[in-house]
Amino acid sequence: MPKRIAPLTDVKVRNAKPCEKDSKLFDGGGLFLLVTRGGGKLWQFKYRFGGKEKKLSFGTYPEVSLADAREKREAARKQVATGIDPGEARKAEKRTGSEKAANSFEAVAREWHTRQKGVWTPGHADRTIQRLERDVFPCIGTRPIGEITAPDLLMVLRRIESRGAHETAHRARFVCGQIFRYAVATGRAERDPAADLKGALTPLKTRHHAAITDPKEAAALLRAIDGYQGSFVVKTALQLAPLVFVRPGELRQAEWAEIDFDAAEWNIPAERMKMKQAHLVPLSDQAVGILRELQALTGNSRYLFPSGRSFARPMSDNAVNAALRRMGFSTHEMTGHGFRAMARTILDEVLQVRVDFIEHQLAHAVKDPNGRAYNRTSHLAERRKMMQQWADYLDELKAGAKVLPLKRQMTE
Repeated sequence: MPKRIAPLTDVKVRNAKPCEKDSKLFDGGGLFLLVTRGGGKLWQFKYRFGGKEKKLSFGTYPEVSLADAREKREAARKQVATGIDPGEARKAEKRTGSEKAANSFEAVAREWHTRQKGVWTPGHADRTIQRLERDVFPCIGTRPIGEITAPDLLMVLRRIESRGAHETAHRARFVCGQIFRYAVATGRAERDPAADLKGALTPLKTRHHAAITDPKEAAALLRAIDGYQGSFVVKTALQLAPLVFVRPGELRQAEWAEIDFDAAEWNIPAERMKMKQAHLVPLSDQAVGILRELQALTGNSRYLFPSGRSFARPMSDNAVNAALRRMGFSTHEMTGHGFRAMARTILDEVLQVRVDFIEHQLAHAVKDPNGRAYNRTSHLAERRKMMQQWADYLDELKAGAKVLPLKRQMTE
């Protein structure tokens, strides 16, 4: 009769000592404890499948107890009995797990973000991934993206709404929609569930950037800027903002390498523009004078308007708005972005400049009669004249000259 193997005990497993060679302690049913020369204790299961002897590891002791190892052995024996190779089943499970991890919402979102951030501004790229990390990944980040349904996504967005962040919820839906469409394009999802959520969120009230567009009020604002008692760098940014009326991010990140004093031009590279097209800003005599004065202070910095803490970084995106608040202009009256609306309105309705010249200088998408986009130098002579006319008009406003009313006021 074959010698019967006595089952292992917890005490025997715990007290097993290493020998000069690896040794095995058998528990029966194919399960044994391999005690290595170095003192390691490994649970292994020996079985036959398809006429071949195979082994399967169940982990190390004491992380895997004797009872755990026996439970794994019984599960493996059942697989063998039903015609399943437990070793191959484990490999398939690992492959499935790896595929699920690679196709999780977070993995696909980060892949999408990496591909997109090259054409985004650094600030936008950072804000996008931070919103995902804060609001979306904790809820559905580990889920396979192809299994996420519209109700799943709505639950995430409702959580954002519950803290009163309605605009953030709408932005999250938009970004998630882009990620799902990328997953569809790369074969990891069948459809975009975000598209099914149109109308499911609390509607947003239409908000516009607060702006002063009345000439009399603009005159008071310009005089307040000249009297600003804060940082000289911020004051200069405030003085330049109405003269160039670019977007706040384009202004605060302006670099000295972009300024051509001889040509009286500011050349903004495409990567810093919202529309990703290089933009040219003709500089009025007044703008050049302001920049010359600023150059004496920050000319050794990369940026025209460096941070108060480091010349290696531009000033914060809230510096101009904070200065406007200090001067007494509320968020409902004026913002850094409002200088664009000020120029757009007064140039059109008071100075009666051609709208396409204004729109082009605002870096909006403008096309010629044949439907072709204008390039950065289109109508450059006319735009130079417009920018100087605008600067001279602003000087007249500050000096208290009689101003022309807006056309809409004349019809009232």
